Amino acid sequence: MACGRRVHAAMSVAAALAVYCVCVAVGPGWADDIEDARAIVFSNRDVWLNGAFLSGGVLWSPTALDDDGLLFKFLMSGGLYRYDAGDLGGERVIGSEWLVQVLPGWHIKRGTFEAKVFWGPEYQHHRLSPDDPGNTLHGGAFGLRFSTELWDEPTDKTMVAADASLSTIGGGSSARVGVGWKVLDMFYAGPEGQVYRGDGYSQWRLGAHVTSFKTGNAEWSAAGGWSVDTNNRSSPYLRLGFMQRVGGD
Repeated sequence: MACGRRVHAAMSVAAALAVYCVCVAVGPGWADDIEDARAIVFSNRDVWLNGAFLSGGVLWSPTALDDDGLLFKFLMSGGLYRYDAGDLGGERVIGSEWLVQVLPGWHIKRGTFEAKVFWGPEYQHHRLSPDDPGNTLHGGAFGLRFSTELWDEPTDKTMVAADASLSTIGGGSSARVGVGWKVLDMFYAGPEGQVYRGDGYSQWRLGAHVTSFKTGNAEWSAAGGWSVDTNNRSSPYLRLGFMQRVGGD
């Protein structure tokens, strides 16, 4: 049984890694940083002392991405995490997770301000070793996901970004706010704050980010800082992101 759980966990990470590799490999092949692009491929990596996750997906619009209107977001994610279970006398639990989201949404742009709002179904699958009866995240579950992304450039040298997400599965939620200043006319850099919440677990982060760093037709982001969670465990964290506009006329 324990061996099967470890295999399941390894397969979850491998699946997420495959999504990342596909997104990175396909992006430059379709590369065209053009205003009438209809899709964005993206991937993200998030690592801290007690967890590691990979995700990737596609954002698609039936018209140009910069136009107001309908959007569709498809995302796959997977990874490993660990925590101390109160119902098991503080025993260390290793969890694996993979999920799929298919989210219709809407895009609004007014000058330098952009807002994206998504609402739709998701599927999550969790495996815990050892089993934790106090954790409601067991096996597979269907639910609904709401998320929003905001971006603004108050001046030609500053930016503000925020995002939030809420799931009906296990009370999962997250939020992030970051501000930045343009450096060498190449990217934005500044502080960020984040919070993650789930069934019986919370994590807070404070760090710094680099956003909108372009290399050729790709755009990269990175962040790092310090995290503290419900179990009073603190550690550094690192987040890396990639995006590529594709599919122009």
